Amino acid sequence: MTASLDDIRTRLRRFAEQEAAGVSPLYEHLAARAADDDDVASLLTAAPAGFGFPTLLLAAVHRVVQTEPFHELVDYYPSMGGANGVDARTWPLWREFVLERADKVRARIAEHTTQTNEVRRAALLYPAVALAAKQAGAPVGLLEVGCSAGLLLNLDKYAYRYQTQASGQVAAGPPKAALGLHCALELAPGATLPAIPKKLAVAAKVGLDRAPVDLGDEDAAAWLEACIWADQPERQRLFSTAAAVQRKSGAPELVRGDAVGGLAEAAARVPADVPLVVLTSHVLSYLPAEQRLAFVAGLAALAAERPLWWVSQESYRAGLHLVLPDRDDLVPRAGTQASGVLGLVSWRGGSADAVALARTAMHGERMTWLV
Repeated sequence: MTASLDDIRTRLRRFAEQEAAGVSPLYEHLAARAADDDDVASLLTAAPAGFGFPTLLLAAVHRVVQTEPFHELVDYYPSMGGANGVDARTWPLWREFVLERADKVRARIAEHTTQTNEVRRAALLYPAVALAAKQAGAPVGLLEVGCSAGLLLNLDKYAYRYQTQASGQVAAGPPKAALGLHCALELAPGATLPAIPKKLAVAAKVGLDRAPVDLGDEDAAAWLEACIWADQPERQRLFSTAAAVQRKSGAPELVRGDAVGGLAEAAARVPADVPLVVLTSHVLSYLPAEQRLAFVAGLAALAAERPLWWVSQESYRAGLHLVLPDRDDLVPRAGTQASGVLGLVSWRGGSADAVALARTAMHGERMTWLV
């Protein structure tokens, strides 16, 4: 169902206050003002049903700005070399640009959904996948649901530096990797520093997405870049490096399908004798509640046929809550920044065995280990 204007305004305001605040001054500023501007906010009513989120509006505008690199607005887009911070001119100039090109922005919104390959999240997933592989006792097959271009499936090819208070910097992954990721790793009271192996053996890689992205398609790759927040050029750099790694090593197998209807077919692409690790990273929040339940039921059905682990890096309510309820301690407090929870789930005799491993920042820059 298409979101109402009231819903869109609420989403814009929530995004500004809980997701962009303290992380993206530009997007916090724009979303907060768009929430009070019906002419701008109403552009999101063109979004595909269920996908009318603030990030889609901001990505659509970012993509249109990319096509006009000499416009004055570029000065406010660090992703394009701009150096101006938010000032009194930002909103009026942005609003004028958007409304003058409303047809172009609306078309981008209607034809796309938010697709991010947030490469830094690989640093969050790596310890959980390694734990699943240790439990499996064999090289694992990865299936990422909502994979976009599949860059997180290359998590075994990246180098990691985990900054800890007690043990200094913990290194993992190939030491000469082209892409290095840094993540602050804090321990909750009573928690133990996880054993993060130097190497991770991966036997197969498959991605599932409603619209998988071929990085050889310049327009599709540009859309992924536009989905990265415009005042975070470091995220752009990491994306570009990860894309280069994939072009050199070869793309994983990408399957077109949705998270529920396409799950079994995608899983079948991983050999049946290979332990299967299913990855989701901030994907389930885009699904209606009944589809989230159906997705978990699909995982349970697969787990009855083969060894399977689910590594979930989602908001608690969208992900781990489905198999580990009544953990209010994993819900962000009101007025605090949105965050995620890293969980590991397996099934025994049809019952889910779930553990919350860490609280995680939205974009992979830090986590707090819980066990």
